[in-house]
Amino acid sequence: MPRLLTLTYPTIDPVLVQIGPLSIRWYALSYIGGILLGWWYMAWLTKRSPVGITRADIDDFVVWATLGVVLGGRLGYVLFYKPDHYLQHPLEILTLWEGGMSFHGGLLGVIFAIWLFSKRRGYPWFAMGDLVCCAVPIGLGLGRIANFINGELYGRVTDSPLGMVFPRGGPEPRHPSQLYEATLEGLVLFLVMFYFAMRPGTFARHGMLSGIFLTGYGLSRIVAEFFRQPDAFLGFLFAGATMGQLLSVPLVLAGLWL
Repeated sequence: MPRLLTLTYPTIDPVLVQIGPLSIRWYALSYIGGILLGWWYMAWLTKRSPVGITRADIDDFVVWATLGVVLGGRLGYVLFYKPDHYLQHPLEILTLWEGGMSFHGGLLGVIFAIWLFSKRRGYPWFAMGDLVCCAVPIGLGLGRIANFINGELYGRVTDSPLGMVFPRGGPEPRHPSQLYEATLEGLVLFLVMFYFAMRPGTFARHGMLSGIFLTGYGLSRIVAEFFRQPDAFLGFLFAGATMGQLLSVPLVLAGLWL
């Protein structure tokens, strides 16, 4: 059956502004925007905290969270995706501007930051974690949109009307899986978290919002990976699953337990 419609990929320069050697990229702005908007949103949610977490605490925690995202995301990518390569080229671990970040690694980095910060401030760490989890979908959604602008992490070949021909994806139409992930992991998950966060008593049940987030993200990522092209250097792994799916299974189990 002939394809009825193929969407046109909107070619957007990944560099927003170039000033001499300085480049301001959409990808970097997605991180900055996610941190700033998440910061504001968490500060707004502190009024619902039953343990007295303040806006000043959130202001201080933003630095911790940023380090957790960047360091954890990079180390996660190195260990989960290309350990052999970086073992042979260790100095390339520092070349963050060339890309290569793992959400699962960033999550572990932020969890460690939450635990250490809460311990120093005397708060239950799940109380802080619940606030953080409400804000994370903002950064996830913006990050996936930046992936789409970069034309990276595109989907599998498809004859669906949603197919797009990506500049680096060959001549065949592919799923715009970055937009699927932006919708599921970003918009939908944010709305789900917002609904539960607004219900009376939710924040008093420490760990509930963290559990909803882990379960929601894990399921969203597992579903989206069925449309996303696996990394060429990894391909399909155990039982035809991708690395993203395998790393998400423990998140779903931990989320259900919480």
